[in-house]
Amino acid sequence: METTKREHIVWMDVVRLAAMFMVVCCHCTDPFNFYPGDPPANIDQIKFLGAAYGAFLRPCVPLFVMLTGALLLPVKEETSIFYKKRIFRVLWPFLVWSVLYNLFPWITGLLGLRPDVLVDCFPYSGPDAMKQSFAVSLNYIANIPLNFSLIDVHMWYVCVLIGLDLYLPIFSAWVEKASDKAKLWFLAAWGLTTLLPYFYEYVSVYVWGGCSWNSFNLLYYFAGFNGYLLLGHYLRHIDWSTQKTVLITIPLFVIGYLVTFFGFRHITTLPHYTNEQLELFFTYNSLNVVIMTFAVFMLCKKVKVKNEIIKRMLANLTICGFGIYMIHYFFTGPSVQLMRTIRIPLSIQIPLASVVAFGTAWIIVLIIRKLAGKKAKIIVG
Repeated sequence: METTKREHIVWMDVVRLAAMFMVVCCHCTDPFNFYPGDPPANIDQIKFLGAAYGAFLRPCVPLFVMLTGALLLPVKEETSIFYKKRIFRVLWPFLVWSVLYNLFPWITGLLGLRPDVLVDCFPYSGPDAMKQSFAVSLNYIANIPLNFSLIDVHMWYVCVLIGLDLYLPIFSAWVEKASDKAKLWFLAAWGLTTLLPYFYEYVSVYVWGGCSWNSFNLLYYFAGFNGYLLLGHYLRHIDWSTQKTVLITIPLFVIGYLVTFFGFRHITTLPHYTNEQLELFFTYNSLNVVIMTFAVFMLCKKVKVKNEIIKRMLANLTICGFGIYMIHYFFTGPSVQLMRTIRIPLSIQIPLASVVAFGTAWIIVLIIRKLAGKKAKIIVG
C-alpha cells in the first residue's frame, strides 16, 4: 500500500478506501470460515456466509498492489533514495507490530485471561499460542525474519510489499520504455499464468519445463503480483465512459464472484482437503480474482466525491492506511465476538464488525500520530 506522499488524486483515495475496508472485512470472515470450538446448530449458515462474503472480498489485496503500480510506475527517484523512503517506512512498523502481536499470547497469560480468548481474537492461533508461554512468544519473534506466525497472519502481505518495492525500480526501467502494446503482451502472458493454479490442481503439477528439479517454468517470470503492478499502471490512463464501465465491469465481477464462491464451496464439501486446496479459488493470482479486481478498480475510478469533509477523510486515510493495516487484526476477531454477544443478525455481522474494527484501528492510528509526532513513522508508517 502507498506510504509515500504523491499527487492527490481523489479516485485513488476511493480505491484505497475500498481496499482497506475490504481487507478488514475479509479478516472478519475468518471466525466464520474457521470456526473454533464446538460448532453451533447454525454452523452451516455461518460457513455459507463466510464463503459468500469471503469470495466477494478477494480483490482487497490486489487493489493495494494496483494502487502501488498506478502511483509509482515508472519510478522517478534514484534507486537508493526510493528504497530508503519506501522500505524503511514499512520495515520499522512491521517489526514493531510483529513483536507486539507475537507477545500477545504471553500478555494474556500475565493478565489472567483464559486461553481460549486467543482463538476469539485470532481464529488460526492454534494450541501453541494457547499455552500463553513467553517461550512460545519468543520463538514466534525469533522467526520474524523468516515468516509470519499464526498470530499475525496478515503480515504476509508486508513481506510481499517489501519484495515489490525491491523489484519496482528494476521493473520500472522496462515500463518507462515499453509501448502500450508491449505492456498488453506482458499482461496477456500474466493472465495466462493466473490459470496455472487450476492446472496444477486438476491436470499436472508440472508444465512448460517445470519438473522435480526446476520450478521456474516458461512463464514463471511473468507470474505473480508484478502483473497487478503493471495493470494498475496501465489502467490509470484508461478513461471509459460510465456506461461502458458499468456494462463491462459488472458482468465481469459477477462471473469472477460466482467462480470464486462456488469453487470455494466445492472444495469445502470434499471429505478431505489440504490448506492449498482450500485456498485454490481464493488465490489472489487467479483469473477469477483478477477480473473481480479489475472491475472494482475501474468502478472506483468513476466515483465522484464533491463533499470536502469526505475528501479530507479520504486524504487522511492515505496517511493512516498502513498503520490501520498493521493494527486492525487485533480487532477483527473481538469485533465479530461483539456482534455475536449483542445478537446482531448473522447476515450482517461481518460488515458491522468490519466497521467497528476499521473505525477503532483508524482512531488509534490518529492518536498515535498525534502523540508521537514525527516518531509516529516508526510505529505506524
